[in-house]
Amino acid sequence: MSRRTAGRESRAGKLARTREILDRLAAEYPEARCALDHRSPLELLVATILSAQCTDARVNQVTPALFGRFPDAAAYATAALAEIEPLIQSTGFFRNKAKSLQGLGRALVERHGGEVPRTMAELTALPGVGRKTANVVLGNAFGLEEGVVVDTHVGRLAKRLGLTREDDPVKAERDLMALVPRTAWTLWSHLLIHHGRAVCKAPRPRCADCVLADLCPAAAV
Repeated sequence: MSRRTAGRESRAGKLARTREILDRLAAEYPEARCALDHRSPLELLVATILSAQCTDARVNQVTPALFGRFPDAAAYATAALAEIEPLIQSTGFFRNKAKSLQGLGRALVERHGGEVPRTMAELTALPGVGRKTANVVLGNAFGLEEGVVVDTHVGRLAKRLGLTREDDPVKAERDLMALVPRTAWTLWSHLLIHHGRAVCKAPRPRCADCVLADLCPAAAV
């Protein structure tokens, strides 16, 4: 597929190509899942907040001690910042993240009986929670397909694949939601993240090894 051909692609053609991309990546990465270790919606919510500007691997190193010290929303709500900060320092921006976790705990206790809510509106009203974080929790903790997580990998690959021209994650998400089957919104993000880490890397994509090369207008093969 050439860049010129991609520019003339019909709506039906793009939908069909998106389905083929999904099928190929699902076959390539059958183990694709959320990379953040968690045992509950609260743990996933906390881990996702910590993952901002930080690798999932680093977050997974930090969270066992954090989850052991703060097992529920009430524990975060009553904790002093000086208790939280040392446990999450290596994730970066730890002071702001500690404030978010403390505020999150208080909001969950005061508004939701200590439980993580199951709606986009309620989640994004919580401290430190934006749409991307809410999508992670809704899709992976509750199995609710409310949107597509657009992180740096998903955004980069979606543009390379010609599925969006948008740099803004919210606008890119809107484009992807119109192309990807709703039942696969959560899986789609996991697949692109896996592929972005393994093959379609930021500086030097390995196009010669890519299962999507013939479907990608940016493939250098």
